[in-house]
Amino acid sequence: MELRHLRYFAVLAEELHFGRAAERLHMAQPPLSQRIRDLERELGVRLFDRTRHRVQLTEAGALLLEHVRPVLAGVDTAREAMRRIRPGEAGVLRVGVPPDTNPLVLPTLTAGFARRVPDVLIDLHELTTDEQLARLREGELDAGVVRHPSDTVGLESGPVARRELGVVLRTDHQPAGRAQGAVRLRDLNGTPLVIFPRAMAPRLYDHMLTICRDEGFLPGSIRHARNPHFVHGLVLAGRGIHLNEAPATPLPDGLVWRPVEGAALAWITSVVWVPSRHNEAISAFTEAVSEGLAVAGHHIGEAPHPG
Repeated sequence: MELRHLRYFAVLAEELHFGRAAERLHMAQPPLSQRIRDLERELGVRLFDRTRHRVQLTEAGALLLEHVRPVLAGVDTAREAMRRIRPGEAGVLRVGVPPDTNPLVLPTLTAGFARRVPDVLIDLHELTTDEQLARLREGELDAGVVRHPSDTVGLESGPVARRELGVVLRTDHQPAGRAQGAVRLRDLNGTPLVIFPRAMAPRLYDHMLTICRDEGFLPGSIRHARNPHFVHGLVLAGRGIHLNEAPATPLPDGLVWRPVEGAALAWITSVVWVPSRHNEAISAFTEAVSEGLAVAGHHIGEAPHPG
């Protein structure tokens, strides 16, 4: 017994007129008559008494209608529930951004998203790359702004934004005296490093330390910190240097940012999502993120292949 045949039956039972029922169902009258005959044949009962002037439910038809109505209502409810859990369909798009996102990005991002899909609210969550990836796969996020390299197997990704990293160090640190020029990583060899905890983004963490090693910089020690104020406090206290993009706001007195020679280190950022959940709201978010990152000085490039 096909669900669509039950829906045809219910509409005809309400209209008691093949012409009006066919119009409601957006189909021609002969196919509707055939589907009703097929249903009667399958059930082995006559559902309607038909004459040239009227259509009436039989006793069997009236009994079937009592059972069909709640079934169709349940199907409609289920379809609506599925529609509403698709990203943005419930009026809210749940997205993640890195904890140290440049403050210039967010106002441009939110304004750009609202301009594209004004009827959808954006629910921003401050999450690390690995936290975002886990929540995406669990269905708790609709999209995320993650740093690469990361484990994006099974996810799709938007255009890549690249922002070269430099070094934050004390103004009295020797490499800072190179006439505002770029710092060579090998000149930092043996200097303690302040970096985000590995648990935040293991692949990115290992990637950065590998590049530092390949460029001749082996930290004398490693300290972990995620809060920018704590990071800057550690650098001011002489506990290490810190690798990050150019600051959006002035650094505390006593600190300076210098580019790294060769642009070997960079934040590689993109929006990721579960392919089956992609829709207009996620497309709007991806475009808005690109706008925001461009404002903050990120170079937008080609989209990477799905992970």
